[in-house]
Amino acid sequence: MVAKAYTVAFEGIEARLVEVQCAVSPGVPAFSVVGLPDKAVSEAKERVRAALTAMAIALPSKRITINLSPADLPKEGSHFDLPIALALLAALEIIPPEDAEQTVALGELSLDGALVAVVGALPAAMAAANDDRTLLCPQACGAEAAWVGAANVIAPRTLADVVRHYTGQSVLNPSEPGEVHNRAENKDLSEVKGQERAKRALEIAAAGRHHLFLVGSPGSGKSMLAARIPGILPPLTPAEALETSMIHSLCGLLDEGGINRERPFCEPHHTASMPAIVGGGRTAKPGQISLAHNGVLFMDEFPEFARTVLETLRQPIETGEVVVARANAHVRYPCRFMLVAAANPCKCGYLADPGRACTRAPVCGEDYLGRISGPLMDRFDLRVEVPPVAFTDLDLPEDGESSATVAARVAKARQTQTKRYDARDDIRVNADAEGHILEEVATPDTEGRELLIKVAERFGLSARGYHRVLRVARTIADLDGSDTVRKPHVAEAVSYRLAMTKEV
Repeated sequence: MVAKAYTVAFEGIEARLVEVQCAVSPGVPAFSVVGLPDKAVSEAKERVRAALTAMAIALPSKRITINLSPADLPKEGSHFDLPIALALLAALEIIPPEDAEQTVALGELSLDGALVAVVGALPAAMAAANDDRTLLCPQACGAEAAWVGAANVIAPRTLADVVRHYTGQSVLNPSEPGEVHNRAENKDLSEVKGQERAKRALEIAAAGRHHLFLVGSPGSGKSMLAARIPGILPPLTPAEALETSMIHSLCGLLDEGGINRERPFCEPHHTASMPAIVGGGRTAKPGQISLAHNGVLFMDEFPEFARTVLETLRQPIETGEVVVARANAHVRYPCRFMLVAAANPCKCGYLADPGRACTRAPVCGEDYLGRISGPLMDRFDLRVEVPPVAFTDLDLPEDGESSATVAARVAKARQTQTKRYDARDDIRVNADAEGHILEEVATPDTEGRELLIKVAERFGLSARGYHRVLRVARTIADLDGSDTVRKPHVAEAVSYRLAMTKEV
């Protein structure tokens, strides 16, 4: 007899259905798994055998063959234990074969039959819902998988519970979604003394998801400003929360099955490798740029990152996705993030202070920031110099706007953009607009266009730079509540674009 169950194999954030076929036939007693399994999948037969023995179920003296179809798709991970056990129980007629065939299962088995949590329950639930099947997963994964409301999720604690459920002895209730985590207490923008221009740049960047580059001497407040960006960003929409959580599910980062509505904020160290930032490794896992999807990627000490790492960011910044190609995998991950980079003006950090600068100034500044290529620097919409704050100003009372006040304006601007691009799935904010769509929504008035043309001719703006100025000007107009991009909006956008240009 041949019985079937289903599970999934992960390709990026997508879960591909895998048919688990089990045949029990006469012959020399053996237990084999075929279908391109990796070491963890091949070892599943020993865990399944031990778990069944713990339940007092003896395997027959026959040949047991497990086939994972399609056979040319690599199978990796310990989550194949439960579907293999489910197909085997159906083949032995311990549970109804028709029920097993309507189930997508994933989970690791302990030797005593307990089910151990695995990563990827959320994408697996999406695959089960799309194929109109029930998802069977460990109890620890139930709350996470249940967020896909279209899927019926059964989350037993042990393999014995699985048998009792399918035989009707003790039917399990469907799992309920985990809790929505409340926004964490973010650091407030009002705590930053001075730096009004940098605060304004943060607001514009957050409103349109523009990439931001901060340059300033050590201790001027670059990291302090970046740490306050989460407090002014709007919460994730339900669709964005599910999209982001699918990536975090693959990495096992969801806390007790809960969905976080706060946008991710990733800050890798400058010694991080390319696979850690972009994604990769033996199993082509997502990197920091994908974990920051729909959120912020903050890269402090930007020129100190390896040049190969920095140059690899260029394509994901433009396309919003990254393709991780390895000998045994070719995986695509989404990565629409807001890049915030911070750097000192030179190696010593005191280029603008004649009393503290090194003897190589100003050449040291050109060499240091020269580690960032022109094409990569061209992708930053906003460039801001962060001057040092006098220590005498640190004792002054807080007088700036709070994060809540700025967040309200940012949220209103985001709502305007959502309404503007409602009919287009590929454009969510102004930073995504391009081509004729950008011309339709961001073409300035006559005075604004004349100013932009003069600036483009004088400073030799690239086509990318020209369009990025238009996007920023559109965001500034949204913050101003204006339907038209006017000359003041263009002027402010240009000032951020040319902040680090020598001629200014």
